[in-house]
Amino acid sequence: MESSAAAIRRATPRLPGDTRRQTTRRKLFEAAVTLIAEQGFSSTTVDEIAERAGVAKGTVYYNFASKSVLFEELLRHGIELLSSSLQQAADETAARGGSRVDALDAMIRAGLAFIVRYPSLTQLYVAELWRTNRAWQSTLMQVRQQAISVIESVLREAVAGGELSKEIDIPLTASALFGMVLVAALDWQSFQPERSLEDVHAALSRLLQGRISGSPR
Repeated sequence: MESSAAAIRRATPRLPGDTRRQTTRRKLFEAAVTLIAEQGFSSTTVDEIAERAGVAKGTVYYNFASKSVLFEELLRHGIELLSSSLQQAADETAARGGSRVDALDAMIRAGLAFIVRYPSLTQLYVAELWRTNRAWQSTLMQVRQQAISVIESVLREAVAGGELSKEIDIPLTASALFGMVLVAALDWQSFQPERSLEDVHAALSRLLQGRISGSPR
């Protein structure tokens, strides 16, 4: 499986206008997500992040005021990537003339694919959701809502178009879909790694079609 650092590098190509600072910050993101996933936030030191990134310790503080700020930005960056992946899946489905339920199904697959590309980042996100004493808790909730809002938008369109019942609780359903993908994917990666993405997506797709749309395929 591709490492989180390699995946971030591949998904964030260097652009002609990139500055040296942007390149350095990207290296620090890559180092931090790998180390914190391996050791935990408290056990990971700035020295280790700098060494893994191949930069001086002072460079970390030049780009980020503290380790906490670095981690907060790491979470924000990761969930923004996820939100973009979900929105792209929905837009591409709409462009092909698919239904809103088809768009939700495409978003489930996009979410699973994202977790395959960024397993360490996803593990960090899920772990941090359960902690309430972190300085970045409010930021975590904001970026979480950003991803869920993408799902809510498609659900609203589906209800407005008569594809889904008006009785659906849109905020709760969006949260449930988001959580379903996260938990199912982590369970898959941890305990059933022999299963393919297509296999896992098919199982979740049946849940979506049967429970939300009421018309299993």
